[in-house]
Amino acid sequence: MWDFSTEPDFQERLDWASTFVREECESVDVLFPGGGAPYDVQDRAARAFVEPMREEVKAHGLWACHLGPELGGPGYGQVRLGLLNEILGRSHWAPTIFGTAAPDTGNAEILAMFGTEEQKARYLQPLLDGDIVSAFSMTEPQAGADPKEFVCAARRDGDEWVIDGEKWFTSNARYAEFLIVMAVTDPDAAPHARMSMFVVPRHTTGVEIVRNVATFVESADDDGTHAYVRYTDVRVPLDHMLGGPGEGFKVAQARLGGGRIHHAMRTVGRCARILDMMAERALSRRTQGTALSDKQSVQQALAESSIELAQLRLLVLHTAWVIDTQPPGAARNGIAMCKVQMSRVQHDILQRAVHLHGSLGTTIEMPLAQWWSQTPHLALVDGPTEVHRTTVAKGLLGQYSPAPGLFPTEHVPTRLAAAREKYADRLAAL
Repeated sequence: MWDFSTEPDFQERLDWASTFVREECESVDVLFPGGGAPYDVQDRAARAFVEPMREEVKAHGLWACHLGPELGGPGYGQVRLGLLNEILGRSHWAPTIFGTAAPDTGNAEILAMFGTEEQKARYLQPLLDGDIVSAFSMTEPQAGADPKEFVCAARRDGDEWVIDGEKWFTSNARYAEFLIVMAVTDPDAAPHARMSMFVVPRHTTGVEIVRNVATFVESADDDGTHAYVRYTDVRVPLDHMLGGPGEGFKVAQARLGGGRIHHAMRTVGRCARILDMMAERALSRRTQGTALSDKQSVQQALAESSIELAQLRLLVLHTAWVIDTQPPGAARNGIAMCKVQMSRVQHDILQRAVHLHGSLGTTIEMPLAQWWSQTPHLALVDGPTEVHRTTVAKGLLGQYSPAPGLFPTEHVPTRLAAAREKYADRLAAL
């Protein structure tokens, strides 16, 4: 049955998290503002500052909530995680402070499912503890996110795998202790069986960061948090394959589905913060003799933003509920819908917010400009939006069949003839 209530004890934790994020985590955002700051474990000042905050999170039972009890998490499920993540989405630092930062969450799940005991001890536990960060190295310069076009390859040589090729836009590679790399191991196999996944220690001979790539809000290569990585004769032991040969796509999907819904959950929180800013601005500023909030155009902007946010939030939570209650794969279409809608909603709400704030909204004195520059990334992260629209369309079409005759099933003359035939006796008696 449907139930939109939240258990009182968990609601208390959510209330605490909401206050904590607003009063503490959002302050860390302005004290340590760099895009890569939450992932730079060598920044001792920032780490020393946030460590007591992490201890508070752990004391309230909200550390690494995406994990099951066997990995030190509470195993809350996706609905509870969605309610928490929309709070964390208000702050750039909050996911790190709460132990749920991407891409470490998905990489931890892969190691938990496929890693050896030695790898779990060396990488998984420090990752869960927040002592190291990781990178997911999948997309390629010539192929983007299309695995059918990947050419980075791994070949077996005795008791080692040898990886050669290039990867593009590997998030946090400059900070990572290890990378999870997708490479072609059987080029002649079916498209989704060509690749395998490997865990590669960052300082392995042959792993080269060609350059750190700066995005819109990053001023130079040195500021870039995504990397162009070259693998040249990179050798790792046989047991560094995660999953079996040819299962790279399967392993990737095991982490990407969760990653997509978690991005959407955090987007809900960011959009809620933007809406807060819009409402405050509307009530605070006057023009032409009245407050902005008295202008119908401003009221329309606030109403549209509130409606779109409510729709996105319900879509995300419903998808989370499907993940929690239905068989694996049942949420595929819902996850794709969330992926499509989150960038659109953030874009539209942000556009109204920037306009409402006037010139101030376009400056770095407000966070709107930075969020605006990140919005196109939402349409690309974990696969382009167009791919997910196709997934939604195929899932929808799979529920239907072609019309059985020459005309559509809703063709009125055809339906009228069938109805007259079905009820001929009753019609004759009238």
